[in-house]
Amino acid sequence: MKNTPLTDRHIALGAKMAEFAGYNMPISYKGIKEEHDCVRHNAGIFDVSHMGEFIVKGKQAMDLIQFVTSNDVSKLSIGDAQYSCMPNLSGGIVDDLLVYRLPEDQCAEGERAYMLVVNASNIQKDWDWIQQNNHFDTRIINISEETGLVAIQGPKVAALLQSLTTVDLRSIEYYKFVKGTFAGVENTIISATGYTGAGGFEIYAENQHIPAIWDAVLSVGAKDGLQPIGLGARDTLRLEMGFCLYGNDIDDTTSPLEAGLGWITKIDKGDFNGKEWLLRQKKHGLQRKLVAFVMEDRRVPRHHYEIVDTNGHKIGYVTSGTFSPSLNQSIGLAYVPLTEAKEGNMIRVQMGSKVMEGTIVKLPFYKSH
Repeated sequence: MKNTPLTDRHIALGAKMAEFAGYNMPISYKGIKEEHDCVRHNAGIFDVSHMGEFIVKGKQAMDLIQFVTSNDVSKLSIGDAQYSCMPNLSGGIVDDLLVYRLPEDQCAEGERAYMLVVNASNIQKDWDWIQQNNHFDTRIINISEETGLVAIQGPKVAALLQSLTTVDLRSIEYYKFVKGTFAGVENTIISATGYTGAGGFEIYAENQHIPAIWDAVLSVGAKDGLQPIGLGARDTLRLEMGFCLYGNDIDDTTSPLEAGLGWITKIDKGDFNGKEWLLRQKKHGLQRKLVAFVMEDRRVPRHHYEIVDTNGHKIGYVTSGTFSPSLNQSIGLAYVPLTEAKEGNMIRVQMGSKVMEGTIVKLPFYKSH
């Protein structure tokens, strides 16, 4: 099992640790509900150094990324980030990822540079897939092992962290980033992204600098209630927003169109992996769709619980479920037949020997005021 640059910090703080994607990661410190509420209403810091990072650099760097991802990379200016996915050749998803268009100060004339941020459990798989598809004048560098990442999320983050940088944090728009000095560390990427729906930033730096950044954030923020947050609350926060988790809600067998990711699937942009398959699916119509639902009962719908019809026959399955701390009710995502996927429809979830009822709702579950 691998460690992140912060593993010793988590253990010293008394975190409940567990294996996640091959890494020894903190699941919670004080408890998921308290940590969840802290991020929703104040600020929290996550260790997400297990994520993978690839640099793509060269004269045809954009062409390679355009070919392997579903979104339109040509729209990115330097300083932009983009959510996307990598379709496979049979309509499924290799991974979902972030694409950053980097400054070109380290590039030769005519070259562009990008950073791809991929899921920890898919680093090798994604690397192999991109290499396999690299028929372009560009090179790929895997910097995952030497790159650390912390996510500082919550509505009060900008105010709490401003003293750590000369960069005007409030001026960084959503899905934009700047390179600058943060907590005394030069050349960090300060990115207005995150997977909680609570606002905030993600800070990329070399592994050796991540402990100093973590300590500095806690030092300036703790007096105002900023807390370290584990992966347990990261999951409840992302699910309240309806954000997909790879391996649960999306995988090699689920199409981005089925998963509600049509907005990052730009079929008209030119040639890319899986385009023909996705065009056919669009033409013939979807058979199933990922929907959000709330339970009548407090019991939590778990991953792979069956969705059944009135005769008890399986018609779909739950992909993610949790008890929402913000809504005080059980929520979930599930694939169901398109004919059943209407807002307000009732669905039946097989929970052991009981069938419990839920109602399909519109995302996000949690709407900030």
